[in-house]
Amino acid sequence: MRVLGIDPGTQVMGYGIVEEERGQLRPVGKGTIAPTGELAERLESIYNGLQEVIRTYSPDAVVMESPFYAKNVVSTLKLGQVQGVVVLAANHASLNSCSYTPMEVKAAVVGYGRATKVQVREMVKRLLGIDGALPLDASDALAVAICHIHTAELKERYEQDRSSRRATGR
Repeated sequence: MRVLGIDPGTQVMGYGIVEEERGQLRPVGKGTIAPTGELAERLESIYNGLQEVIRTYSPDAVVMESPFYAKNVVSTLKLGQVQGVVVLAANHASLNSCSYTPMEVKAAVVGYGRATKVQVREMVKRLLGIDGALPLDASDALAVAICHIHTAELKERYEQDRSSRRATGR
């Protein structure tokens, strides 16, 4: 499974692609999209950048961190618009998309829902074998992808268990 994780932002949006094969996680790509101009221009730039990332890396799913809170209502509304652009880009590429709260991501990656961004980054680097600098926006995006891979695996196991119990009458 190859997952494109997104850390949405109107000034800088992080992305990270993680692949899972036979229980092993591997970083495939990471970076940021830093749009400029008025909001409409930035949203278009984000959309175009995401389309390019999707074409380049061919993910199986697109996942993003949902804002838990923002400093003010205007920021929250702008982040909601960015999320809409992410969903639209995924939909146009015929990909499923979903979101996770920051607490869900931190719990899945670090094991503690109130971990700091630096703690998340360090765990992402360990899990993916990344040496050197890693921007927080990109590490947050990679963390969301890791969260989805772990969550999808657990959901699949749960569904298999439910199906086998139904088949055996338990």
